[in-house]
Amino acid sequence: MKEKVIIIGSGFGGLGAAARLAAQGYRVEIFDKQDKPGGRAYVFEQNGFKFDGGPTVITAPFMFDEIFEMAGRKCEDYVEFKRLDPFYRIFDHAGRPFDYNDDANFIANQIRQRNPKDAEGYGRFMDSTQAIFQKGFVELADKPFLSITDMLKVTPDLIKLQSHKSVYKYVSRFINNEFLRRVFSFHPLLIGGNPFDSSSIYAMIHYLEREWGIHYAMGGTGALVNALVRLIEELNGRIHLNTEVTEIIIKDKRATGIRLADGTIHTADHVISNADVAWTNMNLIPANKRSLRNSDFRWKKLTRYSMSLVVIYFGTKKLYRHEGKLAHHNIILGERYKGLLADIFKNKVLPEDFSLYLHMPTLTDPSIAPDGHEAFYVLAPVPHLGANVDWAQAAKPYRDAIMQFLEDNYLPDLQANIVAEQMIDPRHFESQLNSYRGAAFSVEPILTQSAWFRPHNRSEDFENLYYVGAGTHPGAGLPGVLSSSKIVEGLIMSSPQHATSHQLETAVIHNSQFSIHNSQL
Repeated sequence: MKEKVIIIGSGFGGLGAAARLAAQGYRVEIFDKQDKPGGRAYVFEQNGFKFDGGPTVITAPFMFDEIFEMAGRKCEDYVEFKRLDPFYRIFDHAGRPFDYNDDANFIANQIRQRNPKDAEGYGRFMDSTQAIFQKGFVELADKPFLSITDMLKVTPDLIKLQSHKSVYKYVSRFINNEFLRRVFSFHPLLIGGNPFDSSSIYAMIHYLEREWGIHYAMGGTGALVNALVRLIEELNGRIHLNTEVTEIIIKDKRATGIRLADGTIHTADHVISNADVAWTNMNLIPANKRSLRNSDFRWKKLTRYSMSLVVIYFGTKKLYRHEGKLAHHNIILGERYKGLLADIFKNKVLPEDFSLYLHMPTLTDPSIAPDGHEAFYVLAPVPHLGANVDWAQAAKPYRDAIMQFLEDNYLPDLQANIVAEQMIDPRHFESQLNSYRGAAFSVEPILTQSAWFRPHNRSEDFENLYYVGAGTHPGAGLPGVLSSSKIVEGLIMSSPQHATSHQLETAVIHNSQFSIHNSQL
């Protein structure tokens, strides 16, 4: 009989690992404390609206194709992807838009409207990021970094690719216009990083978008979650909702199972945590079972965490789609950039100004709102809970400032037309998603917290405990968390326990065949 795998959490990392292992014949069970699967991709429903909690930017859809193909299925039979054009509409502080997609000539024309000389520089930027993409994504994203030797092997390449530079500094080598520098350096924010601190290796995100496009799952990201859940259940996997895990049971340096909030124990041959990696170590593994390198000191004092988010989900009875001002994905950059990010990441203060991501999915998919209505969410990066911000007092004024700004500049008469609204802030990430300090993307993506320096996909303390999701290698974002699930599948398939189990299974089959042969004699 195949080994049993327990997965804590049903985010995309957990769902990806479950589907992959179930397709390999493992007995898979997922436990999640929420009432719906999805983790950060939870769907909020209100007054006939469906609001994707996130993520909403879907890149590298072939990674989903691969999961379904492993099970002998086709992804398109479960969910429909629609390619978006433009990928983003990016507004400067004066409200002037800049669109980009995967058409090099179109992008060049957009750049020339800002600074003609930067069109040639952008071409050189794309040529250089191709090498970063090849090394950082194609070659390394789905490979584990479990020993310092793994890191030493790629260090010469990282030096050659100037990974010590920040994304913003790297982009600035090729682009002179300040707004365009922001346009082509904001991508680390999509995975919780500061463009002024994140390694230039993350410049590959822009190249990745150009390579495979940006897509939307019809019905919302929740439809993609449901597609994976359906696949897992067809492969005899089980998903337990409203089921909180309170402990990973450790015996003789091995994870033997989990304990639930009601005291129930479930045993397993392998345990995978899709919960936040810092929270997992500090709350699910008893302190007396952990080594010094995984003590609270590491997670509280030595690790840097991503920013958090304020997200306001709202539906309107007024249609804005015909006005033509907004795209599906909109990024509204404030006048400040470096100073704003310094306040969020370093100074740990809540700025009075903001830069925003405004999602307008009904432009592509009206089905997620009632007829004649529009669905949105607006997202603002904010400091995590390590900052001295009292969100009980700050949340309402911050919400009001954002909504007034949108009404004044992008969505006329907005607040008089809102018929559904929900807001989350850093407290939600801590209490509902078990993310330490309410960090929206877990461990911050800086060079000294990447590859081998990032929490490993297999526990350093326990040989059959694994990590998937934003906080482990290679990092946040859908391609990152899906890559982590692929890594963990490989580690379990190549584990000594798997080899022993496989040998035992083969022996049982051989003995059965031998017995049948003797009975025939």
